[in-house]
Amino acid sequence: MAINLAGHLARSGHRVMLGDVDRQQSSREWLRLRPEALPKIRNWEIEPGKTAKPPKGTTHVVLDTPAGLHGRALDTVVKQVNRVLVPVQPSLFDMLATRHFLAALLEEKAVRNENAFVAVVGMRVDPRTRSATELEHFFARFDVPVLAYLRNTQLYVQTTMLGMTIFDLTPSRAARDVEQWQPIIDWANS
Repeated sequence: MAINLAGHLARSGHRVMLGDVDRQQSSREWLRLRPEALPKIRNWEIEPGKTAKPPKGTTHVVLDTPAGLHGRALDTVVKQVNRVLVPVQPSLFDMLATRHFLAALLEEKAVRNENAFVAVVGMRVDPRTRSATELEHFFARFDVPVLAYLRNTQLYVQTTMLGMTIFDLTPSRAARDVEQWQPIIDWANS
């Protein structure tokens, strides 16, 4: 979710930084794969002993956070953002973990005071399945907008392995997926 959002923003001409808050640093590793010819997505400026910060001139920051972020770490991140996008897969374990996270997130002062807005996105969803229906029922329990249900496609896997996003592909190759992303893009830009 984070890399594709950063890819869209970069393709739109914004100066984007993709920050990775989790231990795995998968977004940071992905940035190393990104071809130079594609729109630039920058990383944190990290100086020893100092807080990580966006590079000068950054207009948009996308933070990739770990699932289940909580406590002080959640509070710190939410105070620094104006949008929180929560991806959820149609699996029991993802929904159980997200249930607790969303409850904590919606209790954050920045969210309650409408300084940060929360929305959810269904990931890898086949609308013909029972699990898709279960995901819809799960989302209905929360007072948050459901922006999209992104399909389960190898296109995300293939582009990620090449340091790309769906927004780096030709329109004919990614049209269906870019269309599914439009409500996410509209929400992020609002």
